[in-house]
Amino acid sequence: MTSSDERVCSLALMLCPGIGHIGAKRLVEGMGSAVEVFRRRTEVPQLVPGANAQVVTALDNPSAFSRAEAELNFAEKNGIACLTLTDPAYPCRLLECDDAPTVLFFKGNLNLNSLRVVSMVGTRRASEYGKRFCADFVRDLAALCPDTVVVSGLAYGIDIHAHRAALANGLPTVAVLAHGLDRIYPYVHRKTAVDMLTNGGLLTEFLTGTSPDRYNFVSRNRIVAGMSDATIVVESAAKGGSLITASLAQCYHKDCFAVPGRVDDEHSQGCNRLIRDNKAALLQTAEEFVQAMGWASAPQRGKTDAIQRDLFPELTEEEDRVVRILIRQGDLHINNLVVEADIPISRMTALLFELEMKGVVKAQAGGTYHLLG
Repeated sequence: MTSSDERVCSLALMLCPGIGHIGAKRLVEGMGSAVEVFRRRTEVPQLVPGANAQVVTALDNPSAFSRAEAELNFAEKNGIACLTLTDPAYPCRLLECDDAPTVLFFKGNLNLNSLRVVSMVGTRRASEYGKRFCADFVRDLAALCPDTVVVSGLAYGIDIHAHRAALANGLPTVAVLAHGLDRIYPYVHRKTAVDMLTNGGLLTEFLTGTSPDRYNFVSRNRIVAGMSDATIVVESAAKGGSLITASLAQCYHKDCFAVPGRVDDEHSQGCNRLIRDNKAALLQTAEEFVQAMGWASAPQRGKTDAIQRDLFPELTEEEDRVVRILIRQGDLHINNLVVEADIPISRMTALLFELEMKGVVKAQAGGTYHLLG
C-alpha cells in the first residue's frame, strides 16, 4: 500500500519500526520525498547510503498507512497543520538538525520561519528571581526586537512564565508539547495554551493518544533547541531538562545563554556551571542578548546608497540576493539570512563562504555576517 500524499507517507514513515528520526530524514533526503521512499522502496539500498534490506522490510507496513490516514483526518478536522520535511512551512532552523522529526503538527497562526526565534527554558520550581527575569527580559526584548518568537515547553515554572510574558508584551509564542494535540498538559495551563493560538501556537511531533511520558520530554527538548536561533536557560538546578536543552543547542551549533544566580542558590547551580564551563554565555539583560545575536545592527545612513550592484559584477543571482538583504537590514545571523533569502542552510553556508572569499562579507562572532563596503 502507498499514497501520493506526502503527509500520509511521511506519517507512515514515522510509524515504521526500526527506522528512527535520523534514518527517516536520511531516507527523505536521499529519495527526494517520503512518497518516493515508499514508491521505490526496493531501490532504497542502492540509492541511499547506509540503507539495507532491513529498511525495505520495515517499509512494507500497510498498518502504518492506516494509522497515518486516521491521524491526518484528525488533523484536518481540527485545523491542525501537518508539516513534512519538504513543506516550506516546516521550521527551516530545525531542518539543519540530523534528528529533525519527519512530521510536525502545528495549531496556531504563526510563521514558524519568522526572522527571530529564541527559546527560554528553566526549572519547574521557578523562584521570584527567575519569574522577574522572564518578565523584564521579554518586556525589553519586545521593545528592542518586536515580533521575536518566544519558544518554550508549556511546563510549570520558567516555561509558562516565558509564554505569559510573551503574550503580555505582544510577542508571538510557541509551546512545543511532549504529547499529541488531542490534550493539553498540564491542564492548568490550558487557558494560556488557548491564548497562544491567536499569537503563536502549539507544536508537537507526537500523534494523538500519546501520553506525556518522561522520555517524550527529552525528545521534545531537541525541537525547542533546534527550531530557535538561541536557547536561554533562566534557572536550573544541577540536573534538569533545561540543561539537556542547552546541551542539544550546543550540539546543533546554536547560541546558548544562561542567567547567573547566587552561588548558594540551588535553582542557579545549573546556570552557573554552564557559564563556568564556557557552555553558555552569561546573560543579564535583553540589550546584551540583542547585541550578542547581532539583532541590533542596522545599516548606517547613506551606506545603502554607497553599495551598489555594479560594485559586485561577479556575484551570482543568489549571492546578489544575500548582499541586497544585508544592505537593507544590516548585520544578520545566518539563520535570519536563510529565512529572508529563502535559501536552504546547506546552500547558504556555501554562498557565505564564497562571498567571504570574494571579500564581500565578513563572518563575525555568533554566526553573524557583516557586509563589507
